[in-house]
Amino acid sequence: MMTILLQAAAGDSMMPTLLMFGLFFVFMYFVMLRPQMQKQKKEQNFQGSLKVGQRVVTTSGMHGRIAQIHEDGVVIETLSGKLKFEKAAISREFTAQRFPESAEEKK
Repeated sequence: MMTILLQAAAGDSMMPTLLMFGLFFVFMYFVMLRPQMQKQKKEQNFQGSLKVGQRVVTTSGMHGRIAQIHEDGVVIETLSGKLKFEKAAISREFTAQRFPESAEEKK
């Protein structure tokens, strides 16, 4: 009789285990996957909005101004010359607060 009761109890414990796995995957989505997708979308929007004359920094730390924009990349003018980079290599843009002389040039 005891064996029958133990087997019945084992069948009921499957639901909490499945619930825990489901909660784990939902947690992982909101903690890891969703922020990564948002970051990737933000980078794509930034790379799509690049304009000629913008001051940028590449992922390797090169500072320069965008001279030309092509389908497959951008040409960045630095103090030592012009270099061609992929759009994905552009990491961020300079701000007017950091370089106030460039803000005065635009006026």
